[in-house]
Amino acid sequence: MGVPEGAAGPEVLVDRAAREAASTDWSGHRPAGLPDGVVRALSTQDVVAVLERATATRTPVVTRGAGTGLAGAASATTGELVLDVSGMDEVLDLRPDDQVAVVQPGVLVADLDAAAAEHGLMYAPDPASAAIASVGGSIATNAGGLRCAKYGATREAVLGLEVVLADGRVLRTGRSTTKGVAGYDLTALLVGSEGTLGVVVEATVRLRPRPRRQATTTAFFADVATAARAASGVTAAGVQPAVLELVDAATLEAVDAARGSDLRSCGAAMLLAQTDGDGAGAEAEVVLAAMAPEALVAETTTDAARSAELMTARREALPSLQRLGRAVIEDVAVPRSRLAEAVTGVEEVSRRTGVRIAVFAHAGDGNLHPVLVVPEGEDVLSGAPWDAACQVFELAQRLGGTLTGEHGVGLLKRAWLRAELGDVSMDVHAAVKAAFDPLGVLNPGKAV
Repeated sequence: MGVPEGAAGPEVLVDRAAREAASTDWSGHRPAGLPDGVVRALSTQDVVAVLERATATRTPVVTRGAGTGLAGAASATTGELVLDVSGMDEVLDLRPDDQVAVVQPGVLVADLDAAAAEHGLMYAPDPASAAIASVGGSIATNAGGLRCAKYGATREAVLGLEVVLADGRVLRTGRSTTKGVAGYDLTALLVGSEGTLGVVVEATVRLRPRPRRQATTTAFFADVATAARAASGVTAAGVQPAVLELVDAATLEAVDAARGSDLRSCGAAMLLAQTDGDGAGAEAEVVLAAMAPEALVAETTTDAARSAELMTARREALPSLQRLGRAVIEDVAVPRSRLAEAVTGVEEVSRRTGVRIAVFAHAGDGNLHPVLVVPEGEDVLSGAPWDAACQVFELAQRLGGTLTGEHGVGLLKRAWLRAELGDVSMDVHAAVKAAFDPLGVLNPGKAV
């Protein structure tokens, strides 16, 4: 791009170590080459300057936050520039009376939630990587998390955005009110667009009252399909837990090995539900009644320490599996009524391919995370592991679901996108992309 080192403005790094560190995300994808440089932005004006120059020189730009993406959307290669916005990490405003916060994209999700907690509020989106994932990245992928069952994914929490377009213009979308229909909903369009339409430099997000009461219910089952059916039973009972998670035997074993617990001895699958608010106890009774008929063992607790212990066991699922080898987490979603078919289908894929696949899921919204565990050093994007992943994508689509619930399409899932969306939708996507980024500067080859 020709930005001289040492010039006024954002920091520019061209050393090999910096380019290697910024070349990929957690997806397992390894680009063929390294990006030409890394620009660390600390302000909106920095981003404007970079994109104005990129447009003038036709230089592709890949925006990067914390780098925790799982679909290759933040990967960059030769001829591309990485725009790192992780240093834009301030909570600019927090208005408890309006239940609104204004933040920069590099703020970590957990830090935003902690800032809200000081005022008796919470930021509802709750990905398992909240402690290390940035708000900007979660907006780019419409990340979800454990509390999605009741509070929805990131899109439901974003009221407005400030975005720098490819040519350097600054676009403001949405508003700070909880209602508003003036104009097209560009905010919703930008959430989940994976850096292909603009660079988020500020977000106005909705906060919610932090629940004063919680109740946690766990139940163990003879197999994962039975647990999935029980999860559907919770939904049918008319109660809406904040959290409804499913964990299979392979994951329970990994958690036990990592934490010294003994969860697997209780059954081959676990459901974990958490109800909240003033009616948490009564709702927990309904949840327990829905789970109990087919459960081997079940319990409900309002003890905060016990609840935290159970929730930690779920949050430690992926780190525990990563101790066993190279663990790559996939992300598909199906209608909740077909959750049992989906988890059974994933088990069949594992048997057919010989690839070890553990499963945990946001059962409350039908979002499964099959985790492929292979020996360290083995390529997960070729051979049997990639064949297994492809079969999981096809399974989800065959069941009327989607190839990604919250991780995004990125680079790795584009081949399945047309089959899911159809030709007309793909044409509209291309037109939207051209309207926002006519020269194709932003994150080329990703998402659409």
